[in-house]
Amino acid sequence: MTRLSSAVRGVVTVLAALLTVTATSATARARTEPEAPADFVALSTVDPTILQEMRYFTPHNFVGERIDGYQQPLCILTRPAAEALHKAQTKLLRQGYTFKVYDCYRPQRAVNHFVRWAQDLDDQAMKGEFYPNVDKSRLFEDGYIAEKSGHSRGSTLDLTLVKIPARPTRPYIPGEPLVPCYAPQQKRFPDNSVDMGTGFDCFDTLSHTLDPRIQGEQRANRLLLKGTLEELGFANLAEEWWHYTFKPEPYPDTYFDFPVSAKSLTKAY
Repeated sequence: MTRLSSAVRGVVTVLAALLTVTATSATARARTEPEAPADFVALSTVDPTILQEMRYFTPHNFVGERIDGYQQPLCILTRPAAEALHKAQTKLLRQGYTFKVYDCYRPQRAVNHFVRWAQDLDDQAMKGEFYPNVDKSRLFEDGYIAEKSGHSRGSTLDLTLVKIPARPTRPYIPGEPLVPCYAPQQKRFPDNSVDMGTGFDCFDTLSHTLDPRIQGEQRANRLLLKGTLEELGFANLAEEWWHYTFKPEPYPDTYFDFPVSAKSLTKAY
């Protein structure tokens, strides 16, 4: 064997070793992603009729970009919460409405993303729609952002009502002009939901479920959502008309961090 061929073989050996280390590291990282407990399910496997518009998988949210941990536009819930929502949906369909979920289980890494965004006072790209009347420096103090979220326990979801047959909602175009989330429905970003008085994730006191300024059809829509869900064991967060938690929670003190992905539910399928 010549000296040159020996050198070449040495280089090849080193490259092969590097590739093996890289592949092993990638596999190790993939295997170390946490998985959901067996009693977490994709909502679509329990009730495929419920609409899903998973906002944090898209840039149409108060941050303005896809949120960490949302690998797929998938609603994941604990099975008791999903089954209770299915029962509520069965009643709702008979009245000519369907639920539409905006967010369900939320990994802790997504909450951390929110916290980092809230601490960056220079990033106010989505202020015009989601928090036009709130100083960003007050988001923690006013309770709009927190370091922990009930969503991470798996039994909390954000949702609205849609009349059936449902019309499609056009995609959000990053950079398009923003309209305040409390503007009249015909001026807000188009959503195929009924008029709740504000858009989803509107950081404003008008989003309080029973705010007395919300009357007429808007109030009736909020009360229909509230009444339907409360009958099946869900409790509303008074500050957000869209926010409900199934009680009793299977994991009242556990904040999960597995990604929003079908792969996280391997054990559950």
